[in-house]
Amino acid sequence: MSWMQALVLGLVQGLTEFLPISSSAHLRITSALLGWDDPGAAFTAVTQLGTESAVLLYFRRDLWRIVSTWLRSLVTPSLRDDPAARMGWYVIAGTVPIAVLGVLFQDAIETQARDLRLIAASLIVFGLVLGAADRVAPNRRPLEELSTPHALTFGAAQALALVPGVSRSGGTITAGLLLGYTREAAARYSFLLAVPAVLASGLLELTKIGDQSGTAWGPTLGAMVVAFVVGYLTIAWLLRYIATHRFTGFVVYRIALGVLLLTLLATGAMAPR
Repeated sequence: MSWMQALVLGLVQGLTEFLPISSSAHLRITSALLGWDDPGAAFTAVTQLGTESAVLLYFRRDLWRIVSTWLRSLVTPSLRDDPAARMGWYVIAGTVPIAVLGVLFQDAIETQARDLRLIAASLIVFGLVLGAADRVAPNRRPLEELSTPHALTFGAAQALALVPGVSRSGGTITAGLLLGYTREAAARYSFLLAVPAVLASGLLELTKIGDQSGTAWGPTLGAMVVAFVVGYLTIAWLLRYIATHRFTGFVVYRIALGVLLLTLLATGAMAPR
């Protein structure tokens, strides 16, 4: 992978990671459209460390309060009912589904799941689900009402994003809307929930960067930096946008991209694998 390819993909990662349109799908599609090799699951996971660093910076006060209160609650029983301590447990509980499924289906995730036909179908189907959820959601439950069953439901939705095209944020936000949470609350928990899963996945895949079949360190680190800067700006924009707008534009975009992708595949303009 050249520096130009890596920086373009880093830009794509930063723009799409937090929007409900699937960053892994866009990395795969961008490479295919430009005639580049599939960047692979390892490159995708490592560049996500850049965007996740943006989450750590943007939500640094929230994360510090959650982590510090949760740790102190382990030895101070009176803190266990503190909302920040409970959020720590909710993030842990919500991470379990993706951790288990990620280990069980690692080979399939890195091979069959990257088929462009599956990606196109996922973009369309889960885009429709997001649109339906956004229409029927009461949009009134605050994040303070989060419970363990709801955290596990969010986590199960996040696990669906192991398939490119589903979208980590799209899946968790959809679950949150169906559970009655506001758009802002669903998006905020989506960002917090992604932290342990993305960091663990990215750090694990770091071992594959620089090997004979992988991507070089230099371009990968460059992509991470670009993804970090663009991702930070995207978080700030998205949280302002959804405060007053529905997800309709993202739904239309997902469906249009999925249909375009299926058309290109059907005409032989692109290969599925």
